[in-house]
Amino acid sequence: MSPEPARTETRAGLLYGVAAYGIWGLFPLFWPLLEPAGAIEILAHRMVWSLVTVAAVLALTKRWSWIRPLLRQPKRLAMAAVGAVVISANWWVYIWAVNSGHVVETSLGYFINPLATIGLGVFALRERLRPAQWAAVGVGVAAVIVLAVGYGKPPWIALAIAATFSTYSLVKKKVGLGGLESMAVETAVQFLPALVVLIVLGARGQSTFTSEGGGHTLLLLCTGVITAIPLVSFGAAAVRLPLSVLGMMQYFAPVFQFALGLFVFHEAMPAERWAGFALVWLALAVLTWDGLRTARHAQLELREAKERASSGNTENTIAPETSQATETTAQRG
Repeated sequence: MSPEPARTETRAGLLYGVAAYGIWGLFPLFWPLLEPAGAIEILAHRMVWSLVTVAAVLALTKRWSWIRPLLRQPKRLAMAAVGAVVISANWWVYIWAVNSGHVVETSLGYFINPLATIGLGVFALRERLRPAQWAAVGVGVAAVIVLAVGYGKPPWIALAIAATFSTYSLVKKKVGLGGLESMAVETAVQFLPALVVLIVLGARGQSTFTSEGGGHTLLLLCTGVITAIPLVSFGAAAVRLPLSVLGMMQYFAPVFQFALGLFVFHEAMPAERWAGFALVWLALAVLTWDGLRTARHAQLELREAKERASSGNTENTIAPETSQATETTAQRG
């Protein structure tokens, strides 16, 4: 690819990435608009209308070919169902926490998530950590202890969000489906239970879908679109940007959430919480530095390997020619 198209693709990737993480970061402004619907009702609507949205996108793009091979792999399908359960728990905790005035703590959960993912890799996949990664995890544990003192109890909301999302990431890695396809499977698994919940709420007179006006109904319908747009944008960014850049951008969402909790929702931040967050940010700085350094070393090694391979090919090409020339000279003599 020539430099100009490459730059255009990179710019497009950055815009898609900002859109994805920006929307995720601004979610705390959306969920309160759905009140008086409770977290369970909002979650059920999100599941139902997300499937409708994803099915419409798949129909428009005619991306159905992946379904039949997946149905022939029951273990992979079961793993995708596990992912649906885990992300359902993550969504519910997040929606409930935002609408209960814990936006800052939800941002903490997504700040902690990279550290939780590393811990999961060690315990579940037996991965070996570099010294800097161990240092980052240690600082992260210290941060949780400081925050537990600040809150007067462990930051359960943040820990639940980090645990469920890191587990979901591990499951997604094992399933190996694209973003849109993965969301289609997960929402298909979620659809029937969510529909049953909505029917039960309606039968009990506890549904707000039609009782709070047309605007409220429209907002509930939009939960599918608001879920799908950042996911599709993230997929578009992922194929255009290096993983290191995408990894840096993942912090946009919790930064936005933290700012909203602090300046829009005016949540309390005593000194102990500032200290805990500062430790988390220090851990993430160490983790990011180590990741960038490792990626740079890997690139240098790859470049050197290519140069050695190229040099070896050149020598192999020259050697026969030299030998042939020597033989010709000897024949002439």
